Amino acid sequence: MRRFGLAGYPVRHSLSPELFREAYDGKYPYDLIETSDFDEAWERFLDGYEAINVTMPFKTLAADRAAMLAEQAGKPYLIGPEVRATGAANILVKTPEGIVARNSDYLGVRKILSRIMDDWDSPAEVKIAVIGTGGAGRAAEAAASDCGAAVSTYHHNEISQGVRADIIIYTLPENVEGTDRLECRYLLEANYKNPCLTGHRNYIPGTEWLKAQAECGYELMTGEFAKSK
Repeated sequence: MRRFGLAGYPVRHSLSPELFREAYDGKYPYDLIETSDFDEAWERFLDGYEAINVTMPFKTLAADRAAMLAEQAGKPYLIGPEVRATGAANILVKTPEGIVARNSDYLGVRKILSRIMDDWDSPAEVKIAVIGTGGAGRAAEAAASDCGAAVSTYHHNEISQGVRADIIIYTLPENVEGTDRLECRYLLEANYKNPCLTGHRNYIPGTEWLKAQAECGYELMTGEFAKSK
């Protein structure tokens, strides 16, 4: 039987299993591979799973391991360009050629940006501010750049005077000084567990990003289209 899962620590409260079951009507097992040891998670993936999602604290380690193996095999194309751009992978898929590494955080935010950027005549007209420089921030920055927008990136301590842009992507886990002075047409927040910017006009919640990246990611993992909700 085809098996899939999520590796990371902690993952027991993840929404991924529920989203996966909904996407495929529960026809595939989706397990939680909860361990703080990356080597253990990697071996469990190799031993029992066709593909897995990877979450913190393993995204960088997964990208590095998969890239090393791809280079040794002379198959660098197994590593998605978004993985090379962000240095992080949250999808590992076994294939006859080797292990493919991809980043659906990037794919999810790009999917959302492609939709909302239709409001402008040209992508080059769109100014996007990415707040936060962690894994989600790097994925958002890469996706926004690849969409053709003009992108600015801010650390948590650089927004105290506020930020103005057409689209703001907020990837910090909590409120910081200046979040009450964010001016934009659209605001996308990465945090879906404890969102802090829900009152903003044209707010796009983290659950939308989660669903978009899950849909893109699960299709990469299974080779089948996920059921849209």
